[in-house]
Amino acid sequence: MLIADDEAALTTFAQLRELGVHIALDDFGTGYSSLRYLYRIPFDKIKIDRAFVKEVTDNTGSSSIIKAVVGIAAERNMITTAEGVETRSQFETVRDLGCTQMQGYLFSAARPAHEIRTMLGLEEAAAASIA
Repeated sequence: MLIADDEAALTTFAQLRELGVHIALDDFGTGYSSLRYLYRIPFDKIKIDRAFVKEVTDNTGSSSIIKAVVGIAAERNMITTAEGVETRSQFETVRDLGCTQMQGYLFSAARPAHEIRTMLGLEEAAAASIA
């Protein structure tokens, strides 16, 4: 959508933000993602692709890329989420690089929404408030 019509996308994003919708740029660093989008589009969150996180402790340059993205995001008041955090070492490294959020198997496998509500005790709380 962004590639096809930049101005239409900007208008749509502005309308969505007026409704209170938050906008995330997913899988940043792969495919068609571009630094230009970070400059032009009012994202609330950048999700850094797991390919960078996977190699962050291997001296491959991933850490410098993550650090640069975190810096850009911080300058624009965006949240950064590191995708695919699977080890404690990856966690510590992306945390030290400044990522504000992380997701991955280190924390939990993907779960259906009802399981998350149960894990957080929200289903019991909802049932108690109805009673």
